[in-house]
Order: sequence, then structure tokens, then C-alpha cells
Amino acid sequence: MTARAGVVAIAALLAATAPAGAEVVSADASGFAVRAELTIAAPPEAVYAALLAPGRWWDPAHSWSGDAANMRLEPAIGGCFCEKLPKTGGESAHMRVVAIDPNHMIRLDGALGPFQAMGVAGTLSWELKPVAGGTEFRQTYAVGGHIPGGGAALAPVVDGVMGGQAARLKALVEKR
Repeated sequence: MTARAGVVAIAALLAATAPAGAEVVSADASGFAVRAELTIAAPPEAVYAALLAPGRWWDPAHSWSGDAANMRLEPAIGGCFCEKLPKTGGESAHMRVVAIDPNHMIRLDGALGPFQAMGVAGTLSWELKPVAGGTEFRQTYAVGGHIPGGGAALAPVVDGVMGGQAARLKALVEKR
């Protein structure tokens, strides 16, 4: 199997397992945007508090250390979405907070996972809106720049990963 065929197979598998509210908004050679929208059966204050504790909901399979408990988010402009690397004594700054409105929105700037080693810029936004039955949660991740193989090839994979993160947040907040 060629590398491209492998990426397509993985993308198809992840797209099939992504939460219903996850979607690739746009994708081309230079980047992509993915979005997950879901309703969480809790008030925005509870969802916001959970967002500030990524070590409780971030998928450890998508961390450098293999343990989500090493993830933290500092809720202030310039605050770090960081991860300690206990085995080596290192640390990774995944993203930085660029906008924050408690209980309504957090916006981060940076490149997650393998995008860190590429010449890309990324923006991750979490938006919260009170609705009947809880909170409308919207997560958008947009990446642009030098992406070997192009953004269109990786967008479905990233959509699956980010949609999974949103589902884990929902499960934590709803205690499932």
C-alpha cells in the first residue's frame, strides 16, 4: 500500500467514527478547517471549567507524553496550552491563548501534534452558547501553511481526532 493510500484509508476510518457533529468545513493544498458542534447537557460554566482542565478530557493517544494528565491550559492572554514530558524532563507548548471570554469563548494560536514540525499556523476556537438543555459547543480548528501532501489529505484525519476530543469533553461534563 502506498503512503497516500494509507492516508486515505485512515481518513476514511476516522471520518466514519467521528461524532455526528464533526465536519471538514474546507480543505485544499494549503490548509483546512474542521468543526465539531454538539449540545452538552450542562450550563456553559461547567463546560468552560472542563475546558480549562484538558488533562481530564484530552485523549492521551494524542499527546506527546501518552498521559493526558500532563496537559494544562492557563486561562489568560498568552497562557500556555502545554504538556509536561516527565520521561525526559521536557515540555511542549502546543498553543497559546489569544482571546478569552470566560464561559463564552477561548481561542488559541498554534499547531497541534505533527503540525508543530511544519511551517503552519493554526487557530483553535471553543465557543459556548447557552441553549435549552445545556450548552451549544462549537470547536473550530483551522490550519494553513506548508503541509506536505496538502491540507485536503489530512483534513479528514484531523476532523476525526478533533471531533473525538469534543466527544470526550462532552462525556466528561455529562459524566458518561
